[in-house]
Order: sequence, then C-alpha cells, then structure tokens
Amino acid sequence: MTLVELTRNARTIVAVVAALNLLGALVEGVIAGIIGSVSLWADAADFLEDFLINALVLLALGWSVGSRRKASYGLAALILIPATAALVTAIMKILHPSAPEPFTLSATAIFALVVNLVSALLLMRVRGKGALLHGAWLAARNDVLGNILILAAGIVTIFWVTAWPDVIVGLILAAINLGAAKEVFEQARAEEPELEFEDDD
Repeated sequence: MTLVELTRNARTIVAVVAALNLLGALVEGVIAGIIGSVSLWADAADFLEDFLINALVLLALGWSVGSRRKASYGLAALILIPATAALVTAIMKILHPSAPEPFTLSATAIFALVVNLVSALLLMRVRGKGALLHGAWLAARNDVLGNILILAAGIVTIFWVTAWPDVIVGLILAAINLGAAKEVFEQARAEEPELEFEDDD
C-alpha cells in the first residue's frame, strides 16, 4: 500500500468515526439533560471532544511533520475537555444530589459502548501512523472503558437508588482523560518524522 493510498484510507476511517462521535454526542447530550446524569454529561462531552479530535486529524493529515506535531499538542488539550466537564457536573451533582433513571442510563451506556467499540476497531487499523491517529484511537479506547463503567453505574443504581455511582464514574472518566492527554502530549514530543505519513517534501 502506498502512502497516498494509506492517507486516503485513513481519511475515510476518520471521517466515519467523526460522524459516529457527533451522533453519540447529540444522543447522550439530550438524554443526559433529561435524566440529569453526571456520567452521561461527561461522556457526551467526550463524544464531542472525539468529534473535534477526528475533525482535526482529517485536516492535519496533509500537513507537514512539524505542523502535525503541533496539532498533536492541540489534541492533548482537547482531551482535557471532558475531564473538566465531568469535574464541574460532579460538583453540581454533589451539591444537588438526585439519582438518574437507571434503566435509561444503562440503555444509553450500551448505545455509547457500541458506537465507541466500532470507532476503536476502525481506528486500530491506522493507530500506528502518527501521534494524531494514535491519539484518536486512545480516545475511542478510553471511551469503551468509560461506557462499561457507566453501564455498571446504571446497574448499581437499579438496586441502590443514589447519585453516588453516577458521580463516582464521572470522576473516574475525568481521571482517565487526564491520563490520555498526558500520553498524547508525551508521544507528540517523542515522535520522529519517519513515523509520519509522508515526508515534508
């Protein structure tokens, strides 16, 4: 496979993943507002962040090595968005505690899990082709883990009607994204030009 073919293939994959994440953001955002869920708000923000990341990747694939490295730093900053959203919503929930509707929470987590699993599997095919694509794959992988935690929170809330499982999962999602941002930033600093899609020529 040539570099041109690889770039075209990567663009197609990233475009599909971006569309999936935009859909996920809209669906989870609406449901989070209806049932008042901290973890779903955090995950909706995470979907939006993933959409922005993949949009950035689409734009940056044709840039020079130096420009792509700079874009990777921006990607690391974008990953901080859901972490901040989770912290803010968790504080609000602690001040005004109320348990989200557990069955809707669980069903939405399953929907999000499917979306993120498909995204992660697609991005796995191109994750070794630079910090930007690796960062997009990391975000999708972390989202799968986050959706499993949200599903667990929903199941726990069925038997224990309290806001705490939802709040705790929201805080965990924030910590996961902080770690991902650090990893992307460090990889961007260490990345060598020969690992990128193409030369600067």
